[in-house]
Order: sequence, then C-alpha cells, then structure tokens
Amino acid sequence: MAKNGAIKLVAGNSNPALAAEICEYLKVPMTKAVVRRFADMEIFVEIQENVRGADVFVVQSTSFPANDHLMELLIIIDALRRSSARRITAVVPYFGYARQDRKPGPRTPISAKLVANLITHAGADRVLTLDLHAGQIQGFFDIPTDNLFAAPVMVRDIKERFDLSKLMVVSPDVGGVVRARGLAKRINAPLAIIDKRRERAGESEVMNVIGEVAGHTCILVDDIVDSGGTLVNAADALLDQGATDVYAYITHGVLSGGAVARVNKSRLKELVITDSIQPTKEVQAAKNIRVLPIAHLIGEAIGRTAHEESVSSLFD
Repeated sequence: MAKNGAIKLVAGNSNPALAAEICEYLKVPMTKAVVRRFADMEIFVEIQENVRGADVFVVQSTSFPANDHLMELLIIIDALRRSSARRITAVVPYFGYARQDRKPGPRTPISAKLVANLITHAGADRVLTLDLHAGQIQGFFDIPTDNLFAAPVMVRDIKERFDLSKLMVVSPDVGGVVRARGLAKRINAPLAIIDKRRERAGESEVMNVIGEVAGHTCILVDDIVDSGGTLVNAADALLDQGATDVYAYITHGVLSGGAVARVNKSRLKELVITDSIQPTKEVQAAKNIRVLPIAHLIGEAIGRTAHEESVSSLFD
C-alpha cells in the first residue's frame, strides 16, 4: 500500500468534470495542482501537495486539442516523478492517436506506438484506458496496461430502455465485428454487419447490409464517432432495409467539425456516447445525443488498482 494508504488524483485540463466525479466516487479529494500556460502557450505544472510515496493517478484524455492535452499529461507525469511519487498511473479514458496503430501505406508513422513510448519515458508506471481502438495497442506499452470496456455500462442502459426481443446489434464496418459481437452476446441479440466499399476514388460509399434487419430495432456499436458520416450513412442503409429504428452506442464522442449538426439532422433516433471526452455545449444541446457517465467504472478500476485487486473481474 502507498504511504498512509494514500490514493492521489491529479487532473489535467482535458476533462475536469470526469476527474471530479471519479474523486466523488472514490471519496478522495482532488490533489491540488496548477496546470497553466505561459504567454507563449508553454505548459507549466506545479503539484501543490506532498505526493512522496503516494499512489498517484493522473486523469487526462488526449482529446482535442490532442497535442496540448498529451503534452499536459507528459509534464504532469514528469512533475510527479520528480516529486518522488511511489507509483504513477496514467488514466487516459480516450487514448488519442490510437487510430494510427499500423502503417496504412509506405513512409507513414505508427504514432500510437510513439505516444506509448512518450508516456512510458515520461515516467508512468502503468496505464489505464477505455476501449482502445485496437486491443493490440496494449502491446505498444512496456508497462502494465489495463484496457477497460464500456460495454457493461452500455448493456445496463440498453436493458433498461429496450425490448430485447426486437433488438439487433450492428457493426458499422467489418473491422468492428469483434466489438459488436461482444455486445450482442451480452444481450443475446443477433448481429448484422455493414460492408462499405468505394468502387472508385471520389465515388460515394456503397453500403451493403449483411443480415436480416427488417422489423428490428438496430443498435450500431463502435469505439469512436468522429465526423459522424459513416454512422449517418449506416443508419440510412439500415432504415432502407426495413429496420424500424436505429440507435448508436459509441464509446468516444470525438465529434469534430460539423459532426453534431450532421447527427442532429440524421435519421438516427439517438446517439449515446460516454463522457470519456468532455461533452461540448453543442453536444449537450443536441436533441438526439445522450451522454452515459463512466466515472464509476473508471473509479472502481482505480480503486482496485490501488488495492492490488483484480481489474478484469469487473467485466465477468
């Protein structure tokens, strides 16, 4: 155990609301720290409490602006390491750069590995994250990495709101089948897949629905919604095939550019996201976007990590 059994939580500026809710769940006060900018936008961090020998958790998603928030995370970790914290866990609910997990073409980077190296070299002892874009990113880290799943939180919500006998879980692309199948298994629902392809560059995507969706309430499941284009097109394709309603449950609501307006105007009945990325005012005002809180899931994982208990049993 840490000194006096102390768990310390430090938050960067990416998602202070989530950090505050995690503190509330764990019944620990937020560690006093200053994370501010100099005039030229350099980041300065000062931890204003003694953390020597403590078990410190740094809550920081690397969401927009991704580079600022990543740099904050690295500098906070460095400040804690130089303050003799016993163990530093980077709690990164949304791990940015995760989509760059392989070389899609010649002379391209694998930025997810670079970011993993940066976090490790800054001095983190472990990483706690949520629904990584690709599970194998855990192997990019040479330190213990726990990849939590939002599925149990989503399943609870789905069971409260839907008639399960009429549901069908849909993967919006072939790459997300494993994630969608996992959720479908938990609620004992059938699975459909959308196969999207571009016949030629510059032509719009053709969406082929694999599975009988007619008469079903469809739930699209994915880890990231960014521009929202795929989701909106998938909803259209499903409704054209006779689906009664289309909902989407997505872990990380990146929602960049005109995504919120696009979702608002679409035929999607509802988009459900978690607060792994702090929802913007635009998201909060959207009539068909709902936010699921995940503070208790992350808080429970932090508590178990601090007490050296199993984190994987959270998902049994």
